[in-house]
Amino acid sequence: MRFEEILSGAEVVRRAGPNAEDGPVIRGVEYDSRRVGPGSLFLAMQGETTDGNRYIGRAIEQGAAGIITDSALVFATTAKQHAGIAIAEVPAGSGRRAMAAVAANFFGHPERQLALSGVTGTNGKTTTSFLLEAMLSSVDRKTVLVGTIENHVAGVVRPAPHTTPESRDLLALFREGADNGATEAVMEVSSHALAQGRVFGMPYDVAIFTNLTQDHLDYHGTMESYFAAKQMLFNGELGAPPRVAVINIEDAYGAKLAEIAREAGAQVYSYGLRAGEFRVEDADMTAAGMEFRLKTPAGAVEIRTRLTGKVNLYNLLSAAGAAVARGLSPEQIAKGVKTLAHVPGRFQTVDEGQRFTVVVDYAHTDDALRNLTSLAREFVGSSGRVITLFGCGGDRDRAKRPKMGRAAGEGSDFVVLTSDNPRSEDPEAIIADVVPGLIETGTRFVVEPDRARAIRLSVEAAHPGDIVLLAGKGHEREQILRHGAIPFDDVQVAAAAIREAVGARA
Repeated sequence: MRFEEILSGAEVVRRAGPNAEDGPVIRGVEYDSRRVGPGSLFLAMQGETTDGNRYIGRAIEQGAAGIITDSALVFATTAKQHAGIAIAEVPAGSGRRAMAAVAANFFGHPERQLALSGVTGTNGKTTTSFLLEAMLSSVDRKTVLVGTIENHVAGVVRPAPHTTPESRDLLALFREGADNGATEAVMEVSSHALAQGRVFGMPYDVAIFTNLTQDHLDYHGTMESYFAAKQMLFNGELGAPPRVAVINIEDAYGAKLAEIAREAGAQVYSYGLRAGEFRVEDADMTAAGMEFRLKTPAGAVEIRTRLTGKVNLYNLLSAAGAAVARGLSPEQIAKGVKTLAHVPGRFQTVDEGQRFTVVVDYAHTDDALRNLTSLAREFVGSSGRVITLFGCGGDRDRAKRPKMGRAAGEGSDFVVLTSDNPRSEDPEAIIADVVPGLIETGTRFVVEPDRARAIRLSVEAAHPGDIVLLAGKGHEREQILRHGAIPFDDVQVAAAAIREAVGARA
């Protein structure tokens, strides 16, 4: 594909270099100069932490055949110094929109070959995505799944460096999936990705909203700004609105969003435990799973699943709404649900033969902690204790730290306060921000900044009938410290601690 062709659909201010007939053949599209090779088009744009325009020289040295920049000054300078290089300027601040258009052209518009379902919300995105993928797979539809834990490309599992990749990487996944027979794509859509335009121009057939609680205010600033980012998946601001919007109307923000989606022209499927077109009847819940009757506009069906808890009822409802939108029957939904044993790091039990329960969960907001401890309390009743281990991430919203302390204290009998991913912050300073909220509850707690020791302490404190909640990191396999990332898996550390504790008591 020649340079002029690849610019189709991008908002180009001006261009320089070889004319259309003599323009270079583009053999790759990259926004990271380290991945540039001979014949690549390098997209140089202002990012959140660095300016890609600083690396144009390196990209040219590595063989870049074309440049797109969002800087008028850089365009003029590069065009003068590298007359043989094809270069285009796009408006300042529109680099990601240009990337979406250019990458879609380069990869042959795979987004048009897949039915896209996007899931957004503070909590539940991952489980909802896994559930919807399982439902679609149960009727033999090949899928691409893009999410926090991992990516799936027509049955092949890949690591997921970001919840929502840049459009270039997303379209590359879609291309690979479509080439391998995929007809559906299910993806988590983060608020950062929406605000930054990483999914600009993606034609979502179905958009799902789970809930909105305080998180990411270090980036968005206010809940209003956070909600405004979520709206972009539904109101057509990043392209056309979805054909169907599946929305939790028992969430206050969801009720507002349903009206916004309708006004944008989307068909709205509402859901909730008691309200909405998709709802739950006769739920029977245990630690091993649950059964309930799923009511849908297409009919009712009995659901049996190894997932459990009220939060997973919501997740199942959202996935069911999306599945109906994608043409599945209630019976097909029930069949698909049965195939999903668990979602990594989401209420994942660690069983080493002990007489108490240990659960690893990704809960990292005060709302998620309340849901987690409330579910644990239902299971232990009055005969056991809820022991909760958690920490707060560094370089993130500080305002939620005491709220998380309060949530953990209110729902637990004993709390172990530790480190999560401190990043560049001092772990003890993060813990100090959490402690006031814990103290308010009067619940007994201890502080142990070393997460491995804290997990051992939590396990050693458990008696038969208790439940130990290891919250915050879930599926993650590393801990991010000031000096870098180290291998760390809550499940593995917990399993070792349980074996040690059980052996010591024998």
